[in-house]
Amino acid sequence: MRPRQNSQGRQRAAIQSNQLQLGRGRRPDYWLLIWCAALLSIGLIVVYAISPALAAAHHVNANYYVGKQLLAIGLSLVAFAFTAHVPLQWWRQAYKPLLVIAAIATFLALLMPVNPSYPAHRWVRLGSFSFQSVELVKFAILLWLAGFLAKRRQEGIIHSRQQTLKPILYALAIVSVVVVGVQSDLGSAGVMVAMMATMAFVAGLPMRRILLISTVVLVGLVLAVSATPYRRTRLESFLHPEANCQDSGYQACQALIAVGSGGIIGLGLGSSVQAYGYLPEAANDSIFAIYAEKFGFIGSVILLGVFIAFFARLKSIAERLPDDFSRLMVIGVLAWLSVQTMINIGAMLGLLPLKGITLPFISYGGTSVVFAAAAVGLAYQASRYAAPRPPRVSVAEPSARPGLRDTTVRRPI
Repeated sequence: MRPRQNSQGRQRAAIQSNQLQLGRGRRPDYWLLIWCAALLSIGLIVVYAISPALAAAHHVNANYYVGKQLLAIGLSLVAFAFTAHVPLQWWRQAYKPLLVIAAIATFLALLMPVNPSYPAHRWVRLGSFSFQSVELVKFAILLWLAGFLAKRRQEGIIHSRQQTLKPILYALAIVSVVVVGVQSDLGSAGVMVAMMATMAFVAGLPMRRILLISTVVLVGLVLAVSATPYRRTRLESFLHPEANCQDSGYQACQALIAVGSGGIIGLGLGSSVQAYGYLPEAANDSIFAIYAEKFGFIGSVILLGVFIAFFARLKSIAERLPDDFSRLMVIGVLAWLSVQTMINIGAMLGLLPLKGITLPFISYGGTSVVFAAAAVGLAYQASRYAAPRPPRVSVAEPSARPGLRDTTVRRPI
């Protein structure tokens, strides 16, 4: 049975390689680029608007924050151009050195003295330069899992517990220990788990395996929250924010005040109260609340519309790609950025606990912007090979030889 599966997998891989060659020369998805540029522009405008307030609070030059954000955007454009032009087959093999670099960066972060304002060991700091290793971990896991699942599908062993499920569970365990246990970053771990689960589901991993992974993650989440006092306090503040507005629930309450103060049309680009020291992390985790204060309900709906249009382009690209690796990779980018967006905005609206993760392309911060742009660059390059119209079956291809039964689970994206 195994030789037959391997032969079928090789035939499928050959078909996908030919399809990639046939797709070469098509125009990339410029709409993806347009929506991404729109999000970066909105983020720059908001950071520019609150830069004087942040500078006054931290006693730096008035243009300090907007200048650093411009530098981050410039680096993100370089990262986008690099990932958009280096061939996808090279990226399929690049996860190993990237994981090694991420491991080294994580180890260096443990040796670095922590900032009193940010006591977790998440950053590598060298003077004014800082690097958050978890963003590189997300990027490397995206490439690894896309290649891993694509190979398992081509070999016909996507249902295997030993060869498919166990490696994924091991990866989840490593992520939990490093990101949750060492770096105390439950939010980023949640984003990676959601990304991995979505990619595994689309690849055709059986639902009972997905439920097993979900159970393991749920048990780990309960243990992580119950074993850590500050996480328990944060959960209690989420459940009863009004009872802790002067203590652990301060940020959540101030975020709701900022959102409510915006009203229908907002206070205006040059007007903000919460940015002047009232709302913690106004430029990072809480930037959506500041945006809502300035632009109101209408502006918030417009921003959500831009995000939805951006995610819709990623979904459209994934549906039309001819090979497993690029399709799963784009699905991973979609899951990564969309889940992170939902967690950030949900926390600002009081729908989710505060998790301390940035809003993609909007929040101030170099590492997040650079790696998000790099991930979009991969999707932009993949869009060159997308078919003009979505195929009737978006994930699996029919058997390469007539008479062979195709046992692949077919799931629409």
